[in-house]
Amino acid sequence: MSENGDRIIALDKERMQAMADKDIAKLNNLLCKDLIYTHSSARLDTKQSLIENMESGATVYTSVIPSDVVAQDLGDTVVLTGVTQISIDSNGTPKSFGVRFTDVYQNQNGTWRMVAWQSTKLPV
Repeated sequence: MSENGDRIIALDKERMQAMADKDIAKLNNLLCKDLIYTHSSARLDTKQSLIENMESGATVYTSVIPSDVVAQDLGDTVVLTGVTQISIDSNGTPKSFGVRFTDVYQNQNGTWRMVAWQSTKLPV
């Protein structure tokens, strides 16, 4: 695997842990200002709305655990694909499910940031 691919897989694990830890400062650094985040429910978030939902408690990530992650290094862009087990509290209701995802990072003036996320729920 490429150096960028390994770096971004590790960075995305940090991002997932930051979501579970509610580490908003870290997320502000890792997420692109123009983020397009498509949830497995088809709900669409921007960076601002994703963080606002976490801060308000509307969506509380309690665990985000990736597996089978593969990176495609395209130079200043890295595309990740894999599987993630997600546990959340959505408006007070706990939910756990698996998703298959595509995640895109871009090198923006020397800083890697997530620019897009798309996930699809795995069959139960």
